[in-house]
Formats: sequence, C-alpha cells, structure tokens
Amino acid sequence: MDVTLGVWAATLLGIVALVVLDFVTVSRTPHEVSFREAALWSVFYIGVAVAFGAGVWLVAGSGYGTEYFAAYLVEKSLSVDNLFVFVIILGQFAVPAIYHQRVLLVGVVLALVFRAVFIAIGAAALAAFAFTFVVFGAILIWTGIGLLRHKDEDPNPQDNLVVRQVSRIVPLTDQYDGARLSTHVDGRRVATPLFLVMIAIGSTDLLFALDSIPATFGVTQEAFLVFTANAFALLGLRALYFLLKGLLDKLVYLSLGLSVILIFIGVKLVLLWGHEVNPSVPHIETTTSLLVILGILVITAVASAIAVRRDPERIAHAGTVTEPRPATEPDPGQAP
Repeated sequence: MDVTLGVWAATLLGIVALVVLDFVTVSRTPHEVSFREAALWSVFYIGVAVAFGAGVWLVAGSGYGTEYFAAYLVEKSLSVDNLFVFVIILGQFAVPAIYHQRVLLVGVVLALVFRAVFIAIGAAALAAFAFTFVVFGAILIWTGIGLLRHKDEDPNPQDNLVVRQVSRIVPLTDQYDGARLSTHVDGRRVATPLFLVMIAIGSTDLLFALDSIPATFGVTQEAFLVFTANAFALLGLRALYFLLKGLLDKLVYLSLGLSVILIFIGVKLVLLWGHEVNPSVPHIETTTSLLVILGILVITAVASAIAVRRDPERIAHAGTVTEPRPATEPDPGQAP
C-alpha cells in the first residue's frame, strides 16, 4: 500500500484535531457524562471510523478496505476489555465521577503515543525478519491461553509494577484536590491519587499495546491501516466507556470470546509465516478472519445475554493473563 508523507501528515493532523475537539467540547469542564451524550459521541466516532474505511475501500481497493475493517473490529473488541480494567482502576482509586472523562482522555492520548511507537517497531521488525510473525503469534497464543485460564478473575491495579514503584518513591496523599495531580499538605508538595491513577492508566495502556498491536498485524501488515484502526478505535473509547459502563458486568463471556480471538489470530500469524516459507502451507484470508472475529463477538454477546437472563446475579470479569496477587497481601500502592 503506497501511502505518501502527505497522507500520513493529513491523517495525523486529523487525529490530533479530534483529540483537541474532544478536550475543548467535552472534557474541558468536568461533569458526569449522560447516556445520551455518550451515545451521540459513540455514533460520531464510529461514523468517522466507518467513513475513513469507506475512503480506504474506494481509493485503495476492497482488499485494503477489508483489512482496515478487520483491524478496526479487532481493536474495538479488545478495547472493551480495556474498559473493564479502566472501571476497576477508577473504582479502586475512588476517582470522583466528574473526573472520569478527563482521566480517560489522558489515557487515550497516552495509548495513541505508545501504540504509534509499537507499530513503528513492529512494522520494521516484520519487514526485516519474517520470523517476527511467529513471535507475534506466540505472544497472542500465550496471552489468549492465559486469559482463558483466568477469565473469571479481575486484575489488581496494585499489581502494576510501575504503580508500585512510583507509590514507594513519590509522596502521596489520599485526598483528591479537584483535577490537580499534586497539592500541598502541611507545607509539603505531594501527589494526589489522581496522579497515581494517570500512572496506572498509562502503564496499563502500554501493556495492552503489547497484545493489541500484534493482533492487528495479524489481520493486516500495512502500518498505515494498523495505526488508523488503532487510533479510531481508541478515539471512541472514552464515549464507549460511559455508554457501556452499566452493561459491562453483563458481558460474562467477553473474556472467553477475546481469548479465542487472540488464539485464532496467533495461529493465523504462524500460518502466514509458514505460507511465506512454503506456499503449500494453508493460510487464513483476511475476509475469513473478519467473518470469524465477527462471529465470535456475536456468539459472545448472545451467550452472555442468555447466561445473565438465567442467572441475574452473575457478573462479568475483565480476566487477567497471569495469576493475580492474593488479596491478603498489602497493597503497596495504597496512599498513606
């Protein structure tokens, strides 16, 4: 896919403009986001993503258009799991509701930066070493199996190594001071819990990038499509959070569905490397990948609805890749 520097520049400017628009029109003044407001912004961002995909389809052809929509669908589905973790972080740190959108917007910006770096590294690695497909595939299969084993558990933000180290080094207070990241207590400057929340969100975004970027490269090897699919999925994340916040605990099979998707894409990447080495090795076409991923998501949603109807007390979990730290251990990130 031939993408000129001018197209890259225009795309980046458009994404920056959308972030600025989000901040100026919505997140600048702290307030609780209504369902109607979240729904309108969600429709807007999905519309932008679909319009961009339609442009790719018309200009670059149906093949690249299909790859973009497959990548966007992968990122959008994985972003719902991000929301689970964001809910847990915001809940554990007792962030006032009026500041949720500010935290999420910062998280989106950090995620865009981290993923741009990972995409550049991933694209260079794939171009230089075909075996990178196997490495990416192994990462996704390992992640999918880990998520499958711990699908009914929730991650503990205090397990985050960055959060734990920062909380040991930086003086903290357990009192919020508006949207400030630091304040004065007894004449001493200390960080507010909101600072630790930003650290938790940012480092969590970094960890999610390790899974989502290989997953997106699993459906398209075009860096431009990988980046734009990630960007448009992330831009709608804040609105999606407020839209689905009350429904997340009903998606009881989401972690199971995502684990299957990750394993499927991991296998696809390994087969793709095998096909390049030996053309007789079968590989999975992008259109097939799109249909499989869409089918898994539909089955996950329907099965979750049936399960919750049968057992209204059942609650969904974000799932975690590794064994969570026992609840009996003290939380080193707890503010003094």
